[in-house]
Amino acid sequence: MSRLAQILVVISLLFAECGYAQLRTIPPNAKRATVGQPQVLPMVELNGKIVRLAPGGVIYDENNRTIVHSALPAGVDVAVTPAIGGDIARIYILTPFERAQFDKKK
Repeated sequence: MSRLAQILVVISLLFAECGYAQLRTIPPNAKRATVGQPQVLPMVELNGKIVRLAPGGVIYDENNRTIVHSALPAGVDVAVTPAIGGDIARIYILTPFERAQFDKKK
């Protein structure tokens, strides 16, 4: 294999990895909400109501990275999935594309 072909293969593999990292799937049972003012852990204000983040609950940013409770910005649109006991299991900060998908569901 020529040197140029080897370089092209390596570059294409690097871009394939970047594309894979950007994919995420929000569960179909997720509900849309807006984050309110910061609260003391484990509480979160969603749509004006204070709810509890479940033990082991995870918050994901727009790039699908996990963030800590204190890094959750007020006023952002999120998708939340409930845990069995009614607490919040997952919070996903929505991208503009995901917000448009939720708007289409209405």
